[in-house]
Amino acid sequence: MRELSGTLSAKDMKMGIVVSRFNSFFTRQLLAGAVDCLTRHGGSEANLTVAWAPGANELPLVAQRMAKSGQYDAIIALGAVIEGATPHADLINTQVSRSLAALSLDSGLPVINGVVCARTIEQAIERSGTKAGNKGSDAAETAIEMVALIKLMDRKAKA
Repeated sequence: MRELSGTLSAKDMKMGIVVSRFNSFFTRQLLAGAVDCLTRHGGSEANLTVAWAPGANELPLVAQRMAKSGQYDAIIALGAVIEGATPHADLINTQVSRSLAALSLDSGLPVINGVVCARTIEQAIERSGTKAGNKGSDAAETAIEMVALIKLMDRKAKA
């Protein structure tokens, strides 16, 4: 049996990060977690591009433009959608998730969904860097591993 697995070295990886400005109290923490993860794993801030979108609903379009540019090994989308009194949050979360997944499949590029979907402000706080970890960091780690795995698979396919 052959197994393929991506490593966690971000050396020379170019990452595009698109961040929702809405709920910036949370999204700035998610971005900090992502940047920290990427640099701790050997990445360089010089290889990171951050684009700020107005809200979570706009993340897929900005991610699509980044993916089409050919400048990045992966795109990380970061946002925070907190449920209110209407089903608006569920609609946004569903559409953003589906759009990012479709973009990843269509482009062949890892497009990582790092959008926090929270029922309460407390849950959003927990997922943005306190006791439940930092989902921005988790998304960055996933991006690193996916880029490494795809590169490995491409090398194996050529051999």
